[in-house]
Order: sequence, then C-alpha cells, then structure tokens
Amino acid sequence: MADLFIPKTGAYRINHPLVLFLFFISLVGVGYFIAENGILAVAALLVLPFAVFFLIKVFENPVVGFFAVYVVNFVALGLARYVLQAPFGLLVDGFLVLTFIAIFFKYFNEKFDWSKLNNPVVYVALIWFGYSCFELVNPAVASRVAWIYSVRSVSMYMLFTVILMFILMDKYKYFMYFIYLWMFFEVLGSVKGMIQLYVGLDPYEDRWLAVVGYSTHILFGKLRVFSFFTDAGQFGATQGHAAMVAAIIALTTKSFKERVTFFVVAIFCFYGMFISGTRGIWGVLAGTGVFWLLLNRNFKLFFLGLGIGIAVIIFFRYTYIGQGIYFIQRMRSAFDPNNPSLLVRLENQAKLRPYLALRPFGGGLGNAGTKAQRFTPSTFLANTATDSWYVEIWAEQGVVGLALHLGILAFILIKGSYIIMHRIRDPELKGKMIGIISGIFGIMVSSYGNGVYGQMPTGLLMYSSMAFIFLAPKYDQEIAEKKAAGISLFS
Repeated sequence: MADLFIPKTGAYRINHPLVLFLFFISLVGVGYFIAENGILAVAALLVLPFAVFFLIKVFENPVVGFFAVYVVNFVALGLARYVLQAPFGLLVDGFLVLTFIAIFFKYFNEKFDWSKLNNPVVYVALIWFGYSCFELVNPAVASRVAWIYSVRSVSMYMLFTVILMFILMDKYKYFMYFIYLWMFFEVLGSVKGMIQLYVGLDPYEDRWLAVVGYSTHILFGKLRVFSFFTDAGQFGATQGHAAMVAAIIALTTKSFKERVTFFVVAIFCFYGMFISGTRGIWGVLAGTGVFWLLLNRNFKLFFLGLGIGIAVIIFFRYTYIGQGIYFIQRMRSAFDPNNPSLLVRLENQAKLRPYLALRPFGGGLGNAGTKAQRFTPSTFLANTATDSWYVEIWAEQGVVGLALHLGILAFILIKGSYIIMHRIRDPELKGKMIGIISGIFGIMVSSYGNGVYGQMPTGLLMYSSMAFIFLAPKYDQEIAEKKAAGISLFS
C-alpha cells in the first residue's frame, strides 16, 4: 500500500512489460536494419533527427524547402559518384513536391492569393510545358517512356520553379539570400576544383574518370577539372556564369562589404572557369558582357568592352603567345574554324537536317542523342549526337518546338529588359537585375555549343533568374517603402 503514495517518475512509468517489450522489438529492428544495410543504415539513423527537424521547418515556412531544392540542385549529381545507382537526381523532384505540399497545408485554412501567379513568365512556362505534353502524341516518337525522363529538365522544372518563385520569393531579402547561396556553392566548386587539380582526385572520382569521363576529361595528359558537377563542361559554364554576375554586382553595389565579397567570388569563379578547360565559356563571357554593356547604355564603356573583346579574339586566334600553357592552348582551340570537334558537330547537324525536314515536331522528348541509347538504341536519332541544347530541342521537338522555345527566350529577354530599364528605380537593384538578365543571355549563347541550359545546376538557375526579373518591380516598391521608413531591407 505504501507504494501507492510514492511519486511515479518518468523512469518508473516505462517500467511496464508492454513498454519494455516494444523497446526490445525496436532494438532488434534497428540491429537488423544495420546488419542488412551496413554503414548506410548507420548514416540514415544519424540523419533521421535532422530530417525530422528539417520537415518541421519546411512546413512552418515553405521557403526553407525551396532553398533546399537549390542545395540539392548543386550537390546531387556529384554525390552520385560516391553512392552508385542512388537516384540523387530525383531529389530535386522530391524537394519540389515537398515544398508544394507544405504550401498546400499552409494555405489549407487560408484563402490563397491567385493573383501572385498572374505573370507572363508563368504563362510562357505553361505554354512550353503544354507543348512538351503534346509531344506524347507525336507520331514520330519511338519511345514514350523516354518522355517521362526528359520532360523534367526540358519544361517541368521551369514550370514548377517559376510557380514556387512567385508564391514564395516575393521579398527582396529572399532574392539576396538566393544570390548568396548561389555564390557560396560556386566558390565551394572552385575550391573543390583546385583540390582536384593541385592535390588530386579522391578514389571515387578516379573510378568515375576511369569508367565514364576519361576520354573527355583527360586531354593530352591534362585533367579537365569537373569539381562536384556533372562534368567539366557544366562546371566551366556555371563558373563563368557566376563570375560574370558576381563581377557586375560588385561594380554596381554601393556597399563596400558587398563589393569586396562579390569581387572575391568573381576571382574564384573566373579561376574555376579557367581550369575547367571548357571552350564553351567564351559564349558565357561574350554574351553576358555584351548584354550588360548594351543595357548600361554607356557607349564609351561599350566601345571599350568591344575593343577588349577584339583584342581577346586576336590574341587567341592570330597569335601563339602562351601556347606552352595547356589551359591557354585549350581555350585557343575554340577559335579554330577547323577544330575537329566543331566539324563533327556541323556534320551531325547536316545529317539531322533532311531527317527532321519531314518531322516538324521532332522525334519526341528523350528520343535523341546519347541519352536515347537507353530506350531506343537502334534509332537514327539515338546514334546522332546533338551536343548543342538548341540542336537537342530541334531533334526532339522539331522546328516548331525550336521556334517556340526561341520565341519564349526572346520574349523573356525583351520584356525583362523593358522592366529593368523602365520600371526599376533603385539603382543598386537595377544593377543586380542587369547582371541577372545578362547572365541569362550568356548561358543562352553558350548553349549553342553545349547542352548546359538543361543541366543541373544551370537549368534551375536560369528559371529562377527569369522569375526574379519579373519580380523586380515588387522588390523595387519594397525597397522604396523600407528606405522611407528607415527599416532594414532584410527585415
């Protein structure tokens, strides 16, 4: 009887046969899970508490989920070198869906403001996705299963990204957080690239190089650095993209701290771009630079930039200065009209021309280039390299699809430029947005020679950049109001 008056502590409460039995079963289950899956099971159990914490934060504020998409966007395919056959590429899809679910629950008992989505970028993304869906009934399609794998990077990511952008990223501080996150991963990529070049590759990178990348990443005994990106081409393009945008922001911001930060980022990224050995960077540099000079409407600066550009062309095309340095030699080959790589690309395009002349809607998503080898290895399109992003669009979606795609890109550039030049009053915001839209044009130019536009991480960066430009008037109004009230722009 005396025990009835003893206070029952937490430890005493679990002293029950049922609780102890369940605890024992749980330990057995965890032990079996670890025994069956080894180190991966231990890692999963260690990560579990953080995953639960992350989910709580995403449902509290879906913006967290959206930023997580970009973290995964940078590291997912690099992680695939360390865990073979793991579907890391699908993590982007998973985080996008998770963010949409979090938004659904956030507005479950609230009225959603649909006017947020009343924007031209959303409409053109819907049109482009609609055309991609139309490709399912294209009579020339050899495999419709391939559509499922290709539609994600071609149009689905664009649609999902711009919708989430207009729902979640409508505050200036989120724009700046995005820029900082982007530049952080680019600098991290530069550092990783330097480690590969000067310290060496780790065993997993060596294995990837031996199995997949040797023929394209070891040229004349020299490594084309690829960092944690899919390949050297994507690494070089995204480094050049970030370097140019960072340099433009550094030139247009008034904050000394911000200016120094972005100049340092630009230096790191220019170096990362250089050691990638990617010739496609010239499109990024030239496209971004020319568009920036045009939007600045500073003719002295424009002609100065034009003069520098001509000097660079003369240096690489008509001199042999620095020919003993591998990276200069590699860059110089981009200016050679008889370059074997260029001639092969032109030959492939000549092969495609008569075939696609009879197929105005192309051969179907996922049915062209090396990726089609998985589904239709014996077809003409699967055995003809596309190389260029635009050639890929042409081969898969025909001249109709290519015209629509180019029309959408032209609309975004023209309308976006008008918004920046005529609707943005804050000079620093205008400078940042000129950098963003110039970077878009740079990637568009570069994608003529390579397929960087639709690859991770560039694809999502492009779609976000488009949305940021059309969100800029909202940011401009917010900046004016906060400055008038003496409130921090990051409040």
